[in-house]
Amino acid sequence: MKIAIGSDHAGFEYKQEIIKFLQEKGHEVKDFGTNSNETVDYPIFIYPVAESVASGEYDRGIVLGGSGNGEAIVANRVRGIRCALCLNEDLARLARKHNDANIISFGQRMMNLKTALKSVDIFLNTPFEGGRHKKRIDLIDNRKL
Repeated sequence: MKIAIGSDHAGFEYKQEIIKFLQEKGHEVKDFGTNSNETVDYPIFIYPVAESVASGEYDRGIVLGGSGNGEAIVANRVRGIRCALCLNEDLARLARKHNDANIISFGQRMMNLKTALKSVDIFLNTPFEGGRHKKRIDLIDNRKL
């Protein structure tokens, strides 16, 4: 699977660990930055992740920050993106099963690394359930903005 990933300074350490985790599992990963834990403005790194997923260049995206909130907000500003803030494994599973999320957002300050890595694995391997949830996704995606 082709995965786009990006973070601000507050998510940099987990981003590096997630990249290693993904590569070990055979995924192709594009790192959109940032490249250190020096303070940066997160939209600069999150928009390119979301745009690359929305365009179909990448299958899924992962964005990270301190809380993950700002990153999810930025990603969701891009048409065709359904980014879910996930703080645990259950939210990652439901983001895929019920919401067909194509990007997941993590807060490095909100969870431990083990939970983040497990949530990434769940996010990548859980299929969309469809059914009654498909109608809701269509309502989101087909709304004229």
